[in-house]
Amino acid sequence: MSALDYAKELVSFNSVSNLSNIDVSDAVEAILKRNGFEIERIEYDDKFGVRKANIIAKKGPGTGGFAYFGHTDVVPADTWVFEDHGAFEPTVKGDRLYGRGSCDMKGSISCMLAAAEQVDAAELKAPIYITCTADEEIGYGGATYVADDSRLFHEMVEHDSRGIIGEPTMLDIVHAHKGVVGFRAVSHGRAAHSSTGLGVNANLAMIPFLAELKAIHDETESDPKWRDERFTPPTQTWNIGINDHTRAVNITPPESVATVYFRPMPDQDADALIDRARRKAEECGIDFEVVVRSTPLLSDPQSPFVKECLEVAGKTESRTVPYGTDGGKLSILRNMIVCGPGDISQAHTHDEWIALDQLEKGTDLYLRMIRRWCC
Repeated sequence: MSALDYAKELVSFNSVSNLSNIDVSDAVEAILKRNGFEIERIEYDDKFGVRKANIIAKKGPGTGGFAYFGHTDVVPADTWVFEDHGAFEPTVKGDRLYGRGSCDMKGSISCMLAAAEQVDAAELKAPIYITCTADEEIGYGGATYVADDSRLFHEMVEHDSRGIIGEPTMLDIVHAHKGVVGFRAVSHGRAAHSSTGLGVNANLAMIPFLAELKAIHDETESDPKWRDERFTPPTQTWNIGINDHTRAVNITPPESVATVYFRPMPDQDADALIDRARRKAEECGIDFEVVVRSTPLLSDPQSPFVKECLEVAGKTESRTVPYGTDGGKLSILRNMIVCGPGDISQAHTHDEWIALDQLEKGTDLYLRMIRRWCC
């Protein structure tokens, strides 16, 4: 089957991150089994009790080889723009495949499945590994379980498999990406009619905390120690949201919530910034919780591995990206880059699509990687 055939099949599953990905994982597992892969399956319940699955697969003898990583969850599609087909009704129009997850990143997984199926087991001298995780879009939960519990992943680490995160890069070789830190702060008050003076406005405790966050934001934007010119943009891009959930101005807000995401870069002390925010929260009597954390990914652009990837891909130079991937949780795998079909600017959009030629080129590149490192 072609990558387009596989992509149509996988996109048809509604695997938005708050739902179970069991059905799409079953489909991936069936494809891999049909093509001679050994399967390791790690299931878990997320914090809401929803059942999730990671699929880790191996085909071929020995160790080392080539390890591909993708995720089967997708972002919500509530704002899907097309009236003639839904987000989970994959549709080809012109030279594009439309559907939620077509670009991020079921199209990429489909390229790897199509490439692996073209290689007979008898040709293999080293293994092909394929890992498909859950919950990448909401905190890398699946990758965390893979890193902690997967026998096959630890085999990859022990024997220096060459790792590819298949996120959309237009098939450029990406040697580094930023990390992710997210925290949530909550101040508490008491609701009352604002005319009575009996309420406690939760926003009042939040104001000095927000002032400290603004100071941290400004420092990370301007101080050279928090900048890294290898990335675009070269800053941590602190994103601060605030919500008191109050629907009327004559109600004293009983709760105020700040959500913060920032993106540390390699060799930056994110703990120092987290601790600074935590101390201010404690001073203001505010609850504070880190809700997501993933490290940056960095491979030396001059390393033999990156140079070999460039050679196989027919590229002359690798680059960096500002977003994060499962690679932050899997970074104990020494050789790791990001490379996948599709344009990241199409990910998470209300008309998500991937170009058909990217599916063809992605399959061809992954097949060349398999033949280079496994045959």
